[in-house]
Amino acid sequence: MRRLTKTDANFDPTARIQGWNVIRRVLPYLWPEGERGIKVRVVAAISVLVMAKIIAVGTPFFYKAAVDTLSGEARDDLWLIGLGAVALTVIYGLTRLANVGFQQTRDVLFAPVGQRALRALALQTFTHIHRLSMRYHITRRTGGLSRVMERGVKGVEFLLRFLLFSIGPLLLELLMISVVLFFMFDVWYLVVVGLTIVAYVTFTFRVTEWRVKIRKVMNEQDTDANQKAIDSLLNFETVKYFGAERLEAARYDSAMKQYETAAIRTNVSLAFLNFGQSFIITAGLVAVMVMAAVGVSNGALTVGDFVLVNAYMIQITMPLNFLGTVYREIRQALIDMGDMFDLLEQPAEVQDKPGATTLHVTGGRVELHDVHFGYDPARPILKGVDLTLEPGQTVAIVGSSGAGKSTIGRLLFRFYDVTGGAVLIDGQDVRDVTQDSLHAQIGVVPQDTVLFNDTIHYNIAYGRPDATEAEIRAAARAAKIHDFVMSLPDGYDTTVGERGLKLSGGEKQRVGIARTLLKNPPILLLDEATSALDTDTERGIQSELRTMGRGRTVLTIAHRLSTIQDADRIVVLEDGVIVEQGTHDALLAEGGRYAQLWSRQEQEAA
Repeated sequence: MRRLTKTDANFDPTARIQGWNVIRRVLPYLWPEGERGIKVRVVAAISVLVMAKIIAVGTPFFYKAAVDTLSGEARDDLWLIGLGAVALTVIYGLTRLANVGFQQTRDVLFAPVGQRALRALALQTFTHIHRLSMRYHITRRTGGLSRVMERGVKGVEFLLRFLLFSIGPLLLELLMISVVLFFMFDVWYLVVVGLTIVAYVTFTFRVTEWRVKIRKVMNEQDTDANQKAIDSLLNFETVKYFGAERLEAARYDSAMKQYETAAIRTNVSLAFLNFGQSFIITAGLVAVMVMAAVGVSNGALTVGDFVLVNAYMIQITMPLNFLGTVYREIRQALIDMGDMFDLLEQPAEVQDKPGATTLHVTGGRVELHDVHFGYDPARPILKGVDLTLEPGQTVAIVGSSGAGKSTIGRLLFRFYDVTGGAVLIDGQDVRDVTQDSLHAQIGVVPQDTVLFNDTIHYNIAYGRPDATEAEIRAAARAAKIHDFVMSLPDGYDTTVGERGLKLSGGEKQRVGIARTLLKNPPILLLDEATSALDTDTERGIQSELRTMGRGRTVLTIAHRLSTIQDADRIVVLEDGVIVEQGTHDALLAEGGRYAQLWSRQEQEAA
């Protein structure tokens, strides 16, 4: 379904269709299956709402009776006159208070319904985002994604509340007042009120549809500015390295300038809308009051009738003014939620097939059979790779940058599916098992370890949340970071900052190694796992990783060849194909591509 864009010359009618689709998507959250308590609250809130509207429409009658009593124009058919002006005034005040009380009771009853819907949809969206493929997250801006989710989720509670408590109640109140005007006064009062309402609603809806396009552009500029700010702050160090503060400020200011232009247009259009609404309402109010004044002058109506008409017109004016605001907000909420539902309908590239089984690792044999893959169909990365890792074997993959080393790790973890061939673990195609069971059996230490903005304890325990304190500290000792952590004032409660920026590269890497050690998986994937460490620390951790690898299948992706000399087998990958494989000594003796890489690194080290 096509989304409305700022280049549209006219408002796209499919936007209304999409709006109704969004409403249909939201309604189940208002009446959830199996949630009896929520349904009871909705029914109770609607019942209280109806009571509030009945009282609101009946309240002006007490006002009219009090005025007629005081002016001496009371009629015999007004039985309320017998109560007296003072009693009628008190009753009038009590009915107004009761109306407010019912409205607040309605809000209290409905609050859990709206909050539950907000929570349920937020969780659904958050879970779905994590299900989307790595390709989607690589191409999507995180800042823009968070804004889509934030605005969409916030629109849920608003839309539910105002669909139930604004549009419906407004129609009910207008209907009841129209009936009163028709039977108590002349039909022309109803005609004038009807024309006023039609003119007001038509004007409001048409101008608001025009404003929606302007508001959408403003949202796009807001998202763009927010993304630039987040991107710049996440790359704080890079900005400093290149002295690019002015460049970043200029980029941000340029985005904010476009937002400023759109925001000004939004405010101008709002002023036009507000003035037009006031003109229509005022014209209708004056026309009805003139008719009532003429009726009082010729004796057809009492002063109380004049007051009653005035009270009803004011009572109509208030919700109509509110309708303008609500309609604008509902249209904006529909746009925001439409973007979010578009996100929810975005299919995950990698999905569990129907009937997918749980991966059972008996030995940890990993096989790649004639694997072909490319991130872009026009640019293949792997071109028929055949590779087998026997249980308990350590295999290292080396080669030039862009040869496809890390791609093999991503295919094993099933971030992507192969375009040809198969990846097997103990004879089970990774496409035939559930992703959760696959991920549980593979531990990964990436080249760039990213930490959560939480404590060191939390980041290590992330490898196995149910681990004991002793197990967490044992993993930290194995990763050679325990002594460093204990030297910090807050120890394991030390926060690591955004993406772990408070720690050095080596310290982050060791935390990443510790959490993978804690996970204790049967298959281990090391993607340049010690690249950020100094030589002495690297040697110590390599020893621990070798110890950890005993009895496990280990796939090491390495750039520094000195770290994989002890591997059971070294595979040399070039341009997406395996050109050599064997032990370190055997490959050196062959004098081929591996020997060239080794010689080059030896010279660089010297």
